[in-house]
Amino acid sequence: MTVHAIIGGTGLTQLDGLVLRDAKRIETPYGLPSADILHGRYAGGEVLFLARHGHPHRIPPHEVNYRANLWALKEAGAESVVAVNAVGGIHAAMGAGHFCVPHQIIDYTYGRAHTFFEGELEQVTHVDFSYPYDESLRQRLVTALAAEGFAFSSHGVYGCTQGPRLETVAEIARMERDGCDIVGMTGMPEAVLARELELPYACLALVVNPAAGKSGGIITMAQIEAALAEGVGKARAVLARILG
Repeated sequence: MTVHAIIGGTGLTQLDGLVLRDAKRIETPYGLPSADILHGRYAGGEVLFLARHGHPHRIPPHEVNYRANLWALKEAGAESVVAVNAVGGIHAAMGAGHFCVPHQIIDYTYGRAHTFFEGELEQVTHVDFSYPYDESLRQRLVTALAAEGFAFSSHGVYGCTQGPRLETVAEIARMERDGCDIVGMTGMPEAVLARELELPYACLALVVNPAAGKSGGIITMAQIEAALAEGVGKARAVLARILG
């Protein structure tokens, strides 16, 4: 049986319904992960769960130890990874509460430890990243979303920004010209680190606010929290279908 790993983002710091077997604090060559790796069963499937921002939610996107997180999940026995990400909507279809299963990503981050292949290497290693998300895992998410009847897009381009601040109107306009449909702060280097570890990886993105300039006013935390309150339960239903 495949052991799936779930990386929970903002709003999903715990997986309600997880029948816990154990919790491990795994030391890695890159330091400690954001939180304990929770191991148990969820919806009938074997699962590992990690809160990306810690539990409680305390680690900002640019300070997440992405290398330790992915290394620890691999060490704990993960064979695939589904990442849940809260994002802003750029494309007109991406309103609050909408789900997107992105097929591409553009990395606008800087200064993050973004690879395992550095230091005293025996040889330089390059991984192919033409298609950053595992297509089989993506299609499982698409099928689950359709079965639940939720509003979603089966494709999209995720633009990953540095954070923790939200973007300017001009930055979102540039990202839209670049072809981005959604914007978030945690999609990279998580996706490429999974590829370096040969872990199939896909993203379930929940739109929690319109991106800067895409609504009539400023973006408020109350707006984001309301969308999370409604959307996280739906995300759990999708995960249950993936794992069951």
